[in-house]
Amino acid sequence: QVRLVESGGGLVQAGGSLRVSCTASGRTFSRNAMAWFRQAPGKEREFVAAISWTGDNTGYTDSVKGRFTISRDNAKNTVNLQMNSLKPEDTAVYYCAAHARPFGSRRSIDYDYWGQGTQVTVSS
Repeated sequence: QVRLVESGGGLVQAGGSLRVSCTASGRTFSRNAMAWFRQAPGKEREFVAAISWTGDNTGYTDSVKGRFTISRDNAKNTVNLQMNSLKPEDTAVYYCAAHARPFGSRRSIDYDYWGQGTQVTVSS
């Protein structure tokens, strides 16, 4: 059974930092791009960041550029999202996703596997 499990969410004050992680089991995703999406209450799920299978290529939505960093460890089958300078508008459920191919996209429809999500709440 293939699973993506997120961890590391929580409550933090504005300006603070959090690191969310995603661990895959059931198969390796070392040849797949990985990404983080988020969904705030009442809003659609949106792309946050993606990383290619080697980790050499990354992409971010404009609102998190310079604050968030995506990384991966293929030996551990994990992908991380370091979030700094958090803002209340970053509050959302954060989802890890595995792409069908080595290079990712910003479209959720291109991702085959999804985690259950982890809540990130940023207080003002």
